[in-house]
Amino acid sequence: MRLLVISLVITFLVGCAQNPVTGGADFVMMSESQELSLGRQADEQIKKQYTVYPSKALQDYVNMVGQKIAKKSHRPQLQYHFTVLDSTEINAFALPGGYVYITRGIMAYLNSEAELAAVLGHEIGHVTARHGVRQQSAAQAANIGLTIASIFVPTINTMGGQNLSNLVGGALLSGYGREHELEADKLGAEYLARSEYDPQAIIKVIGVLKNQELLDAELAKQEGREPRRYHGLFATHPDNDTRLQQAVGEADKQTVATPYEGHEAFLKATDGMVFNDNATQGVLRNNAFYQAELGITIQFPLDWQVHNLPDKLIAMSPKGEARLQMKLDEKPEGTIAEYAHRLASGGTVEMLAINGLPAALITQSDSLQGLIYLNQQAYLITGKTKSAAELTANRATILATINSFHILAADEKELARPLVLHVMTANTEDSYAKLASTSPLGKSAESYLRLINANYPDGKPQPGGLIKVVK
Repeated sequence: MRLLVISLVITFLVGCAQNPVTGGADFVMMSESQELSLGRQADEQIKKQYTVYPSKALQDYVNMVGQKIAKKSHRPQLQYHFTVLDSTEINAFALPGGYVYITRGIMAYLNSEAELAAVLGHEIGHVTARHGVRQQSAAQAANIGLTIASIFVPTINTMGGQNLSNLVGGALLSGYGREHELEADKLGAEYLARSEYDPQAIIKVIGVLKNQELLDAELAKQEGREPRRYHGLFATHPDNDTRLQQAVGEADKQTVATPYEGHEAFLKATDGMVFNDNATQGVLRNNAFYQAELGITIQFPLDWQVHNLPDKLIAMSPKGEARLQMKLDEKPEGTIAEYAHRLASGGTVEMLAINGLPAALITQSDSLQGLIYLNQQAYLITGKTKSAAELTANRATILATINSFHILAADEKELARPLVLHVMTANTEDSYAKLASTSPLGKSAESYLRLINANYPDGKPQPGGLIKVVK
């Protein structure tokens, strides 16, 4: 009886619409006009969460490439919107109704217009196949089904009923995730071919993102943070995945006599684009952190790995035996002495001044902390090791970092400007090791330069060719 009720509820809810790609029937609970309205509303929320990258030239370029592909898609009549977000995240995504977003974070690792087209084509594939609408409809149906069914079967709200509801919801949601990502890549490859790009650019992008993920996973492990991963099939399948090769390979049947790569055009468009953190997030140069809004700077050891997270700075020693962290407490309670003694918890406290600022040093068995007050805010710089012996070995380095904290000087404000990509012509003497020696990217400079130029892990600059560096 209960299963019959659920079945009747789902039958009552199901609405069908023709899939723009396959021509078959899809389960959906909204019209195209509702889809467009949903996309507009979601777009407003995205732009509250993210800042739009403030370069009209770059926005226009990405829009040009996106519109070119969209016109060759299964839904060319939609009004598509392509937006570059001012984010370091390695990401691109689409909303129902033709809203497509790409971050400057992912664009830094691309090297041609064809690769940009591959990312946008994949996202357009989600829009044309109405993946977002279908997923929204399935989730909505599961929720409505539970509500209606509970009227007829009160026990459906019990644990057993919830499991039954989850089963129904799972049945409705089956086929989402990997299958839809694979379909989006298949469609993206098809749209690339129709637009005179090489469909294999999708495979190239996946290879680039896999290399970025491998390096970032290694750095994240050292720095005690979560690695940054690209969503979707790009993150879950290697570039030699059989099903992916087959999906992209189908697009090769559409002959593209002279596919457009657009290496130089893409580099020209991204020349001057911000790399890594923007000024509002603080900037790392040669392991020195500059924050213009807060008006502070601090120097971390040159051979340590440093990473700027949203809520803290972390640095890891080369062998991983010591770690530094700086956090901001915007509303510290009590005087600096009271705060320091609360932190000490049995350790020792030394009151002093650091570069003219009221400060305290707190020593415990395996850590040394610097507490500094500035503008009614507290900065806590913590050096931590695995043992007392390692703290002794690293104490001078940790203390030097704490003592380097100071108010940003007038001649340092220029250094608080964000790092940017710069395009140059490589000569016979250039190597990534040589370029890294003068790069502001610190210890990982050589690896990052290889990554952003698609030469990771051991490629070389080609004399006379264009390459990206960071300044």
